[in-house]
Amino acid sequence: MNKTLKVCYAAMIAASYLVLTWLCSALGLASNVIQLRLSEVLNVLCLFEPAAIWGVSIGCLLSNLLTGCPIWDVVFGTLATVLGALGVRLLRRLPALALFGPVITNSLILPFVFRWVYATPGALWYFALTVFIGQTLSCVVAGYPLYRVLKNHQK
Repeated sequence: MNKTLKVCYAAMIAASYLVLTWLCSALGLASNVIQLRLSEVLNVLCLFEPAAIWGVSIGCLLSNLLTGCPIWDVVFGTLATVLGALGVRLLRRLPALALFGPVITNSLILPFVFRWVYATPGALWYFALTVFIGQTLSCVVAGYPLYRVLKNHQK
């Protein structure tokens, strides 16, 4: 894949991430302690192409900025996504395990964002559990079947 194609691929992923996050935001599911970001399913694309890391990362950054998140949520939420996408790519030979990359990074980072950025009352373990469940549904439960379909149609 040439550079121009990689940039276009990353841009399409970023735009898709943004649209899916806006949809979830309209339904009240994109942020807060209990969240289900369907856009996180796009991490599966990191199994196929490194440019997808840029796509999901930029998509997350733009989504957080445009949905009105405080700057520290933008920074640390995007960091969690970057690290998760890198984890997916690094573990690509073990796809079922790789898809837990974003689950783990978001479950470890976002509870502290809820506590210190939003001053949300509650236990960190509870925040980690709710993020873990939402991320598992998006990245693994939805992501693995998507991976299988894409793998079967890969050139």
